[in-house]
Amino acid sequence: MSLQKDREELRQILKAKSVKTGKFTLASGQESDLYVDCRVTTLDARGAVLVGRVLHDLLRQEEAKRGLSIGSLGGLTMGADPITLAVAMSSSLAGDPTPVQAFVVRKEPKGHGRGKRIEGNFITEQPVVVVDDVITTGGSTLKAIEAIEAEGGKVAFALILVDRSEGGRAAIEDKGYPVVAAFTRADLV
Repeated sequence: MSLQKDREELRQILKAKSVKTGKFTLASGQESDLYVDCRVTTLDARGAVLVGRVLHDLLRQEEAKRGLSIGSLGGLTMGADPITLAVAMSSSLAGDPTPVQAFVVRKEPKGHGRGKRIEGNFITEQPVVVVDDVITTGGSTLKAIEAIEAEGGKVAFALILVDRSEGGRAAIEDKGYPVVAAFTRADLV
């Protein structure tokens, strides 16, 4: 199947399962006429496959454009978790010579053991990509970036499934991190 067909099928799944209109209070406290629950799509068997393929392609395109070699990707739990794993699996299944590895950023450091904030295959020797399911204000993405950099990671760019087009991209880019989004509000509404 072509990537264009994968992207269109993913867009249709997002529209059917994840996009809701009405009156909603978002995590940021803002009110909105649009709610996007990407987990319903990213935790769907077919949705996860498509998320992996589409975002793996975007990651590799951006990596090539910037002349980088990305070692790992991850973001703030829980929205980023299924996306991160889907992209890493797609990287392996695509036969990438060095598949991109996955990690998870905890909201708070673990309260026992080694007290880690980042779990998994976090590679600090190469640039990393921060992942998020949806950006509105950019707050959760920036929180993940802060944690990644505190642990020695160098964030190359943010890879986002849905940009709600409500200022989050600008907030992230104003801090010096390019944003690559698979879909925007206009694509889904």
